Amino acid sequence: MKPRINVALACIAALGLASATAVGARAAGALAANTAANNDANASAPTDAAPAQRIVTLAPHLAELVYAAGAGARLAGTVEWSDYPPAAKRLPRVGDAFRVDLESLAVLDPDLLLAWRGGNPDHLLEQLEDRGYRVVALAPERLDDIALHLETIGRLAGTPEPAAAAAARYRDELAALRAAQAGKREVRVFYQVSWRPLYTVGGRQLISEVIALCGGRNVFEDLGALAPAVGIEAVIARDPEVILAGAAQRSELEQWRRWPTIEAVAEGQLHAVDGDLVVRASPRILGGIRQVCAALDTARAELPGIGSAPPRD
Repeated sequence: MKPRINVALACIAALGLASATAVGARAAGALAANTAANNDANASAPTDAAPAQRIVTLAPHLAELVYAAGAGARLAGTVEWSDYPPAAKRLPRVGDAFRVDLESLAVLDPDLLLAWRGGNPDHLLEQLEDRGYRVVALAPERLDDIALHLETIGRLAGTPEPAAAAAARYRDELAALRAAQAGKREVRVFYQVSWRPLYTVGGRQLISEVIALCGGRNVFEDLGALAPAVGIEAVIARDPEVILAGAAQRSELEQWRRWPTIEAVAEGQLHAVDGDLVVRASPRILGGIRQVCAALDTARAELPGIGSAPPRD
């Protein structure tokens, strides 16, 4: 198993599939945990303590949120695969989404740990709390949660004004995207997380909401698992009109040409998008939404008969 896809699947709302090429079941399990236990960002994060001065983030998307909230100067450390903005690459590492090096963490002496509820293992968060660390855990379950998390981090870090401004910009751009996509013809979409094994996203995963915003319908939206493994036969039966995958899966996308009975294959609607943008629960997901919407617009223009299909309600 190649490391990047392991982390990417584990942190699909936080990392990205940009350089992913293989996958393991452990990673998919962590992906499924991504949205399993979301607490309201404003209600679950106590902010009566003094503003944090030394923050450590336990997921890459959380580092992005700290910078976006105007608190990058207070970020003392993060985890592997935190690579945006460029300043994040220079931060000390304390582990990854699954484990934390307690010695490295102690050296940084943080006064706040920002954790990913449902992504970081519960036992790890409990261990950190037992050691006296202040842990605030956030989980992105909906696109709207990203703005809430920006505001929460701004209060925790003592940067409420820039955080509120970033949240307002995000809400405005998200609302504009929703308005622009409203009423477009529905397109059946399969999102390929990995090829071997073949993993996709269920209806409660954030990517499924991105697809829906763009006027698509995740063909596996009915599955309860957030990161279900599926078979080729199941994809053939659901006959997607578009197949999407992260850019690093481009060669794997070509494998679908072996099944020309699938409409997406027959009509050449195999599209790669920037995985980092699509899956990280930060303001940059807006760029991922634009790419997904552009792919579906291309499909609407090229698929036969779609122009006569009824619009969405």
